[in-house]
Amino acid sequence: MAITRIASWNINSVRFRLPIVEQFLRDAAPDILCLQETKTIDAEFPAAAFAALGYTHQLLNGQRMHHGVAIVSRVPLTEIERHDWQANGEARHIAARLPGGQRLDNVYIPAGGDIPDREANPKFGQKLDFVERMTRWSEMLAEPTVLVGDFNIAPLEADVWSHKQLLDVVSHTPVEVAALGAMQAAHGWVDLGRRFVPAPARLYTWWSYRAKDWAASDRGRRLDHMWASPALAETATAHHVHEACRSWLKPSDHIPIVTEFDW
Repeated sequence: MAITRIASWNINSVRFRLPIVEQFLRDAAPDILCLQETKTIDAEFPAAAFAALGYTHQLLNGQRMHHGVAIVSRVPLTEIERHDWQANGEARHIAARLPGGQRLDNVYIPAGGDIPDREANPKFGQKLDFVERMTRWSEMLAEPTVLVGDFNIAPLEADVWSHKQLLDVVSHTPVEVAALGAMQAAHGWVDLGRRFVPAPARLYTWWSYRAKDWAASDRGRRLDHMWASPALAETATAHHVHEACRSWLKPSDHIPIVTEFDW
């Protein structure tokens, strides 16, 4: 048995923020890093920079200027599939098989626009449909899986800086929370963040760029998640939230999360 560390980070442009990704990999040394919102086509992904740090195994599903996901790893990976849960060709998912047979899915759920109304805002409807399709997928999923990524939903009251003020704000509305809850129940997914940091403890992964001093105002939300099938959840030994990365030079508005597994 050995510890395997899996990290997830919405990097908000991997080429623009490559220096802080390299810093994180040197400091935290995860075995596997799942990235969302890479915002680059596969041919322009900075593969050599990751390989130089030992992350020679790379699975890419990129898109020019928008979306995009990637998995870079120090251990061998085999690509399984990539789903188009939005049915519009956007690059938002990629799945890998790990050496021990575990499945790893990396997903970037749509943000959903600004108005929490399907009729007034088609993007919100697309987000709910995406989660619904993931729910149907979760029902059929039979193999031990780790699901990570930017879910763009903060489900618990303790996952946002003000439950009352954000009830009508996309990412924390009751309809989104209910949709994510149904998806979690469909497979019995275990929320590893809250397994190790139970509510009502503060646990955020995103702070808006609009705040003059994000740390002082601390208006955060937990939009980034790491879930596991029940059997794999039992092998998780620790969960880390790298909040300091939000203060690094040219930061993403998200921070990395890392779970350790005893495999």
